[in-house]
Amino acid sequence: MGAAFRRFCANFCCCCCCADDEPEEKNPLLSETLLYFDREAKKRRDQETNLWSEPGDHSHSERDDDRELYNLLQKRSRMRRGSQGYRRLSVDINAKREVRRGVRDRWKVILENLGFMAEAESLLTVSASASYDRMRNATVARALLQTLHSETSIFDCKEPPPERYMFILDRLIYLDAAEEFVEKARRFYPKREEDEDEEPILKLPLLVTRSSLVPSGDEDEDMVDGEGRAGELDDNDRSLY
Repeated sequence: MGAAFRRFCANFCCCCCCADDEPEEKNPLLSETLLYFDREAKKRRDQETNLWSEPGDHSHSERDDDRELYNLLQKRSRMRRGSQGYRRLSVDINAKREVRRGVRDRWKVILENLGFMAEAESLLTVSASASYDRMRNATVARALLQTLHSETSIFDCKEPPPERYMFILDRLIYLDAAEEFVEKARRFYPKREEDEDEEPILKLPLLVTRSSLVPSGDEDEDMVDGEGRAGELDDNDRSLY
């Protein structure tokens, strides 16, 4: 039936014989388009949530930190939501995500200080389709990334810096703001000395150290062994005289 005839029947006919009970076929092209945008939206949410260090690695297996986070997510997906194991894994996942968000926030602080108030979010967004072949200054961006890792605490880790920030540096190079970004990173997040983070070790005499290792309680055998060794030392000392 033509579309005009169907409209006529719907408006003026009381019988149902003219009704077209067959559902109209969906446009396959429209369905594929909707599926495509749905997949892209999921990828974008995945990148924004997990901030993968290697955004182009869809298997998340090339870097140790990405692989650890991905394995936790896969393990949690096989558990019942709300169970103790699910909640325990969620704590570990959120802790790893929080570390990544902290790095991103530090980058955002510097970008906004450079004047990119409105553009900071878009500059920090790296999609899963990011490719090294599309970078304009890959070599310079990688060198600046290593400089930030070795001369600042913006990443605050000893592992290799996340590759996703190389794409951001490539954009800053194009905007002629990369060098200034590195200088501000040196000022805002200076490199900390390793000794500052370590607790000072108090050097004690040997006997005091040995006595502090002896547990208090019923560990009689360990105490006897210690006394025996002390007696042997005394005998040896006397033999020297």
